[in-house]
Amino acid sequence: MAIPVLDHLDTPGGRAAERPPVVTFALIGLSVLVLLTAPSFGLNPRYGTGAARVCAEQRYEQRWGAVPAELLSGHPLTADRSAAVPPPAADCPPVQTPRKIPALSVLTSLFVHASWLHLLGNMLFLFVFGPGVEQRFGRVRFLLGYLTVGCLATYGWALAEAHGPESVRALVGASGAIAGVLGAYLRLYPRARVTTLVPVLLFLPLRFPAWLVLGLWFLLQWLSVRQDGPGVAYAVHVIGFVAGYLATWATVTLTGRTHGQEPQE
Repeated sequence: MAIPVLDHLDTPGGRAAERPPVVTFALIGLSVLVLLTAPSFGLNPRYGTGAARVCAEQRYEQRWGAVPAELLSGHPLTADRSAAVPPPAADCPPVQTPRKIPALSVLTSLFVHASWLHLLGNMLFLFVFGPGVEQRFGRVRFLLGYLTVGCLATYGWALAEAHGPESVRALVGASGAIAGVLGAYLRLYPRARVTTLVPVLLFLPLRFPAWLVLGLWFLLQWLSVRQDGPGVAYAVHVIGFVAGYLATWATVTLTGRTHGQEPQE
């Protein structure tokens, strides 16, 4: 899998004419801050260590993550359904979240990540592709679109898992929203050049057109959908990407333009 690290957009007036991508950086900063205070980071002593912290991580994710059975019913898991959540360690008690608001968890789940590796993978894509999309849509529309697509992708995944074993497990991470950003970027800047590290070539940095980088990324997610499980919810990526692309296509088609200027590609 190639790793994008930098895009190359040349807008009229140069980069200096662009507004700083405040929303993109704020989303990244908030996600980092949430992880710093989460049990998976290990900074807060109240979560304990060892097996105790592992149990705390599951409770944290079930509390703030999006659980399909909760989203579709509108209520937190009952005691019986909670007992069906596979424990990460032998001595973990069943997770109870009686005061949880499922509809709100769709938003909070976008800022909760399971680990530093999970966070870095998501934030790298947002850092590379977010500024260009924010520049074209403007800060408010970019933020609203990011959150809306993230929620749509999460609910779409919940529907797909309504009767499966994952219906009682929490989904965390900004993958759906960021996939929407990738879809929007592909629609706006298909010919932009993206510097990409290629692992099979010893991480040699090469420039490829965005349509190739993002097209291959989407194809990989599509082919991996059947492997959805406790690791990666690929269906969320597919739904988010398609939603972001179609929403951007509709916006450009109906309004004739976006907030910013067209790039010189």
